[in-house]
Amino acid sequence: MREFTIGKNDAGQRLDRFVSKNLPLLPPALLQKYIRLKRIKVNGKGSKRDQRLAVGDILQLYINDEFFDKPNEENLFLTVFKPVLNIVYEDENLLLVDKRPGMVVHADETEKVNTLINHIQAYLYQKKEWNPKWENAFTPALCNRIDRNTGGIVIAAKNAETLRIINEKIRDHELEKSYLCVTVGHPRPAEGKIEGFLLKDEAKKLVSFYRRPVPGGKTAVTLYKTLENRGELSLVECRLLTGRTHQIRVSMAEIGCPLLGDGKYGNGAVNKRYHETRQALYSYKLHFDLPTDAGMLNYLRGKVFTVDEVPFREKYFSSKTNSK
Repeated sequence: MREFTIGKNDAGQRLDRFVSKNLPLLPPALLQKYIRLKRIKVNGKGSKRDQRLAVGDILQLYINDEFFDKPNEENLFLTVFKPVLNIVYEDENLLLVDKRPGMVVHADETEKVNTLINHIQAYLYQKKEWNPKWENAFTPALCNRIDRNTGGIVIAAKNAETLRIINEKIRDHELEKSYLCVTVGHPRPAEGKIEGFLLKDEAKKLVSFYRRPVPGGKTAVTLYKTLENRGELSLVECRLLTGRTHQIRVSMAEIGCPLLGDGKYGNGAVNKRYHETRQALYSYKLHFDLPTDAGMLNYLRGKVFTVDEVPFREKYFSSKTNSK
């Protein structure tokens, strides 16, 4: 429990606005709930949210200590009142979450609060599985990332050993991620391998594809398979033998079949015609191959997880679409 004594500079303010200003980590909806439950009292009594505070009033706040901290990147998860997660799988060691296009995985210059990691940490905090105040508490962390406008499965580790093992297995290519994408044009041949070298321009945030080695270029190998053609569009499954920035987007554009909706490497006129502003790319399947020992995660060997829905597949390649 914490107490505040109202001075002359704070007198006249509404109760909820005073608390909100002094506890910026407390979500507004939770603040109103605490007032209703009388976990926020004025002079020892429950009060209404619009009560005006007077000089000398004593506020008693029966609220977790975390909410009294100053906001920073490590505690912004507290501001997420109702975490929104599409959970594909969960156990005591990890979470597999289907990240929807449009959400960033970590805070960046455009978004600090509504991030995937904040929603995951808020979810585990509210389940009482994790609390940053616990001694030697491990902070839940993501093992892989997906671009803002790409959707798909993201792995979150609940403990340090899981994070270590998964990172090792990703590095050693023992986890197989499969992507679905919609391309403008039909890949020729319908199934194949795209090999080259990718060079990223950090200033322009663009990646270039080269058939031969270039200074600073990184090897990129992509396997693809056409699943269906419909009009000028193709539904293609891709697997990465290397994990490079924008690898699928750049590689498919290199063979003349850019991703639908891709604003960087695609066809602007076609994207506009289909009203697509995000690349049609989804990390829809995850296979825990794990051919070598995975320690405490050996129970995952051979397991395959897929998302329930890939929006652009339903939109352009469903049986309903075919019947139109």
